[in-house]
Amino acid sequence: MIRIIHFCVIVAMIAAATYVYDIKFESTMQAERLARIRGEIRRERDAIAALRAEWAKLDSPDRIEGLAQRHLPLKATDARQFDQFANLPERPKPPLFADEPDPIGALLSIEQEKDIPTGSTGGRNQR
Repeated sequence: MIRIIHFCVIVAMIAAATYVYDIKFESTMQAERLARIRGEIRRERDAIAALRAEWAKLDSPDRIEGLAQRHLPLKATDARQFDQFANLPERPKPPLFADEPDPIGALLSIEQEKDIPTGSTGGRNQR
């Protein structure tokens, strides 16, 4: 009878040791997975920081101004390019129905016939 009890206790201890080993192995695997995920997060944060630094460099006003001066044919605004407020055309009427003529198209055709100074830097309207 004692031998059966000893045998049952030994089997229970082996089962408990196996269960504890399984828990330890699983926790080790979870710790490795956690370390790997933390490493990935660190790499992603570093990549985000690098992209933000690159964006700040590309978005720098000095850089954009240099690119604009090199690649765009812009000139400084001249005082002659502005006009009086009274010379502005009146606001167009509200939208019309499909069978009525287009008032904006009519304004554009009138504007093309006149020589009115505009805010453009080149073309026929510059004096």
